[in-house]
Amino acid sequence: MRRMLQTCGRIAARARVARAPPAPAATMARGFKGLKSFDQLEPAPTNMPLPDTKDDLREYNPGLASTYMNENLEFHEEYKKIVDDLESFLRPDVLPDEDGLLHTPEVKQLGDVLIGLNQIETAMLMRLYQHYTGIDDEAAKEFYAIAAMGGGGGGDGGASTVMGGLAEARGQVMSLRLDKMADSVSGQTVVDPKGYLTDLNSVTLRSDAEVGDIKKAQLLLKSVTSTNPRHAPGWIAAARVEEYAGKIAQARRKIREGCEKCPEAEDVWLEAARLHSGDNAKAILADAVKHVPTSVKIWLKAADLEPDAERKKNVLRRALEIVPNSVKLWKVAIELESAADARVMLGRAVECVPHSVDMWLALARLETYENARKVLNQARTALPTEPAIWITAAKLEEAHDNKPMVAKIITRAVQALDAMEVVLDREQWLKEAEAAEDAAALATCDAIVKATFSRGVEVEDQRDTWVLDASGCLERGHVHTARCIYGHARGVLADDEDLWLASAKLEKEHGTKEQLDEVLQQAVTRCKDSEILWLMAAKHKWITMGDVAGCRQVLQQAFAENPDSEDIWLAAAKLESENDLTDRARALLAKARDRAASDRVFMKSAALERDVATRLRLACAPEPEIAEAVGREMELLEAGMKAYPTFPKFYMMAAQAMEDMDPDKARGHLKAGLRHCPDSTALWIMASDLELAQGDVTRARSLLDVARARTQGDPSPELYLAAIRLERGSGNADAGDMLLARALRECPASGLLWCEDITTAPKHAQKGKVKHAMKHCDNDPHVIGAVARLFANEGKPEKARKWFARAVALNAQLGDTWGYYYAFELKTAAEHRKRLKASSSGGGDGGIADAHERAAAAVLRGCATSEPRYGERWTKVSKRPEVLAARLGAAGVLIIAAAQINDMPEPSIEEAAALAAEVEDSAAQAKPDAT
Repeated sequence: MRRMLQTCGRIAARARVARAPPAPAATMARGFKGLKSFDQLEPAPTNMPLPDTKDDLREYNPGLASTYMNENLEFHEEYKKIVDDLESFLRPDVLPDEDGLLHTPEVKQLGDVLIGLNQIETAMLMRLYQHYTGIDDEAAKEFYAIAAMGGGGGGDGGASTVMGGLAEARGQVMSLRLDKMADSVSGQTVVDPKGYLTDLNSVTLRSDAEVGDIKKAQLLLKSVTSTNPRHAPGWIAAARVEEYAGKIAQARRKIREGCEKCPEAEDVWLEAARLHSGDNAKAILADAVKHVPTSVKIWLKAADLEPDAERKKNVLRRALEIVPNSVKLWKVAIELESAADARVMLGRAVECVPHSVDMWLALARLETYENARKVLNQARTALPTEPAIWITAAKLEEAHDNKPMVAKIITRAVQALDAMEVVLDREQWLKEAEAAEDAAALATCDAIVKATFSRGVEVEDQRDTWVLDASGCLERGHVHTARCIYGHARGVLADDEDLWLASAKLEKEHGTKEQLDEVLQQAVTRCKDSEILWLMAAKHKWITMGDVAGCRQVLQQAFAENPDSEDIWLAAAKLESENDLTDRARALLAKARDRAASDRVFMKSAALERDVATRLRLACAPEPEIAEAVGREMELLEAGMKAYPTFPKFYMMAAQAMEDMDPDKARGHLKAGLRHCPDSTALWIMASDLELAQGDVTRARSLLDVARARTQGDPSPELYLAAIRLERGSGNADAGDMLLARALRECPASGLLWCEDITTAPKHAQKGKVKHAMKHCDNDPHVIGAVARLFANEGKPEKARKWFARAVALNAQLGDTWGYYYAFELKTAAEHRKRLKASSSGGGDGGIADAHERAAAAVLRGCATSEPRYGERWTKVSKRPEVLAARLGAAGVLIIAAAQINDMPEPSIEEAAALAAEVEDSAAQAKPDAT
C-alpha cells in the first residue's frame, strides 16, 4: 500500500511539473483539481473508443489534443515514464484470486493519481486502467458517471475521497449490467449460467515456468528487433508473445513500432489489423495501402472489414485500379456482383488477366451460345495449351445438341495439344472424362475416351489395361466412363471373350435389361464359338426378359454354331422342361445323348424322368404311369452306369429311387457304386445313412470306419462329421467328443469341423472354441457363420448381422449361411413385434421392427440373386422331389429352410413360391436405372 501511494504521488508530481503554464488553451487543458465534478470534463464522442496511445488523442479530442501537444511538447517523454510507472503500479495487483475475481487498486488510490491530471492525462490513465481491469468501453464510461456521483475533488492535498472504493464501484457497474440483462418478468434473468462458467474457465493461470518462458521470449525478441529492426517476422513474433502474455496494449505498441520500422512488409500490417478492431483496424489498413499499394492480402483484408457489400465492392474496385493483374482480387470482386455486372467485369478481367482459365470459362458460361463460342475461341488463342478450354467448348456444343461437333472438337484438341508438346497421359484424360460425366456431358465423356483410351498402351497389354481402367472408373462411381472404355475396347478386340464378359457384367450390375441384351447380342455375333456367351444370352432372354420364344431362337442359333456343345443341349432341354414341354425336352436330351454324349447328359435325362414321376405322384396319378416313369429313369441310369461306371451320381440316384420301394436294391446300387467309386465320400455317407435309416447302427459305423481307413493320407472332414453325429445320435456322446478332438487334430483347417465344435459345445465353452477356430481358419464361412449364430443367441443383433454379412460375402453359394441369416432377421423382427404388442405405451419399437423386416427382405433378395446350391440344410430342402417338381427358386428354398431353423410351421410350396415371386418383383423394381 505504501508503495502504491508513493507511486501515485510521484506520478502526480511529474504530471504537475510537466504541465505547461496557463495559456489561451489552458481553459481546455485545465487540470482535474480545478473541477467540482466529473461532468465538467468534455466527454468523448459516444461512437469513438477511448484512446489507446498518444497517436489516438486527436481522434479522442482533436482541439484539446492539438493545443495541448503544441504547447506542452515536453510532456511526451514524461508521459512515457508515467505509463511505465502506471504499469508497474497497476500490474502486480491485477491477479485472480481463488474466486476468479481480479484484485485492482482501490479507487481512492486511483483518485490520488487523477488529482492534478488534466483531461487528456485522465483519459489515458483510465484507458490503461481499463486494460488491466478487463472492462470494456461501456463500463469505462460508467466509471466516469460513478465518479461524478462520488463527489468533487479537493485541493492539492486531496482532502476528500473521489470514490468510495473500487470494489463498490465495480459492484455498481455489475449491478447496472445485470439490470440491463434482467428480463421483464421478476425473478428471471437472461444471463446464461453455462456461458458465465465458460468465461470463468477461459481465465488462464500462468505457471512460474510459463512466466519464465514468456520473459525469455520477450528478451530474445527484443534483441532481434533491436539488432535487425527491418526484420518483420521479429516484430510479429514480439507482438504475439505480448498477446500470449495478456498484454494486448503492449502487443499493439510493438506491432505499430514494427509498422514504422518495416512499412513495406505486408505481414506486419496484417498483424496490426488483427490486433486492433473496428475503425482502428481500418485506419491501419488505410495507412498500409499507402506503403504497400500492390499487396493483394491487405486489400482483401480491408474488404473483409467492411460491414456491407457496397463498401466491399468499393474497396475491391479501388484495389483493382491499383492491382489489375490479380486473379484473386478479380474473383472476389466478381462474386459480389450480379449476373449482368459480373459479365461486364469478366470482360474486363480477361483483358487484364488473360492467363486465367477460370475467368474465360466463367465469362463463357454467362454469355449466349454465339458469344460463348467467340469467347472460347479467344480463350484458345490466349491459352493454346489449356485443355479445359477445348473440353468446355465440346460441352457447349453438346448442351446445344450439336453432338457431331463434340467428337471433332476433342479430336482437334488432342492433336493440337500433342503438336504443342503438352504432356497429358491417359490417366489425366480419363479424369477429364469422369469430370464430364459428373457434369452430365456424356457425349463429351465418350469423345474423350474414344480419342485417348489407347494412348501409351502396348498391343500385348491392351485388354488387361483397358479392363483395369474400366474397373477403376467403376470403383470411383463413373459407370458411363467405364462403359465407354469397354465399348471402344470391343471395337479393337472384337473377338475377346473376356472383354465381352466384363462388359456384360457391367450392364448386369449397373445397366438396364435392354442394355444387357444389346451387349449379349453383339457378343454372340462376334464370339460365335463362346458357349458361355450363348448361354448368358439365352438365360437373359428367358429369365430376365421373360421371352421364351426369343430364348429358343438364341439356342437354335447356338446349335448352328456349336452343334456338339453339351451345355447348349442341356440348356435347351431345361428351357423346354421348365415350360412343361416334357416331350420336347425328352427329345432334345435323346439327341444330346447321340450328338454330345456325356455323364452329365445321361444324369440330366434321368433327372427329367424322376421329375416326371414326382409330379405324377403329387397329382395322384395311376400307379402304372408312375412305375413307367420310374422305369424310364432306371433304364437311363443303368445305361449311364455302363457307359460311365466311375460317375458316382448314377448310383446315388438309383439308390434314392429304390430306397422307399426296395431297400435291398438301393443297398445293391450303393455297393456297386463303392466298388467303382471307392473315393466318393458322398457314396460312403449315403450308404451309412441308408443302414442307419434301417436301424443298423453297427453296420453304419463300420462303413464310416472303412471309409476313413481308405483316406488315411487325406482325411475327409465330411466323413469325420458323419461319424461324430452317428455316435452322438446313438447315445455315445463321449465317443463323439473323442472323435471330434481327433478330427480337429487331423483336419485343423476344416471350418466344417470347427463349426460343429462351436455349435455343440456348452455355452460357457463356446467363446474359447471360437478363439481356437479363428486361429486356424479365420476366413472360413462355416466358422464366421457359427460366430454370427453365437451372437444371435446372445441377443446381440448388430454384431450378429455384421458377422452374417461377412459369412455370405465369403461364400455366397453356401445356402446354410443364408438360411440362418434370414431366420435370424425374421426372429428378431417377430420378437420386436411381440414386445410392441405387449407394451402398454404404444409404438415405441415399431420403427425397429420395420427395420428388421426390411433387413429380412434384403437378405431374401440377396439370396435370390446369389442362387446358392450347397449346404447340408439347403440341399435337404432343395433336393426334395416336391421342391424339384415345383421348380422352386432359391428364395422359396430359403423361406422353407428358415422356417425349419426357427421351428416355425413350414409354409407350403405354393406359399413359398408366391412370397419368392413377390420379393423378386420388388428387387427388379428397386434396381436403379443405369442412365
